[in-house]
Amino acid sequence: QVEFVESGGGLVQPGGSLRLSCEVHGNHRNFRGWYRQAPGNEREMVATMTGSSSISSTNYADSVKGRFTISVDDSKNTFYLHMNNLKPEDTALYHCVVDLWNGRPLYWGQGTQVTVAS
Repeated sequence: QVEFVESGGGLVQPGGSLRLSCEVHGNHRNFRGWYRQAPGNEREMVATMTGSSSISSTNYADSVKGRFTISVDDSKNTFYLHMNNLKPEDTALYHCVVDLWNGRPLYWGQGTQVTVAS
């Protein structure tokens, strides 16, 4: 069983920054990621990381490349999504995920809301 403690969402003005945190409890493999879902839209991958804090590979959605960064602190069982230069279109419910099953995330956090508005 995997449990998550997500935090860091909120309301921010366009151009602002936020850092989302996901503390993970329970055994899981070295796949971590962030997905988001805006009202009326399907869930989409935002950023993923495979590996540890010392050696890892990352993948980003084209819409967030250069603005978002995924990182992990293995000593705290926590990974992060650093979001800079936020845009209104980044408004969504953000979920952290770990592990894959048949190519899809297996375990999902409950989500933290990010709203970008003036």
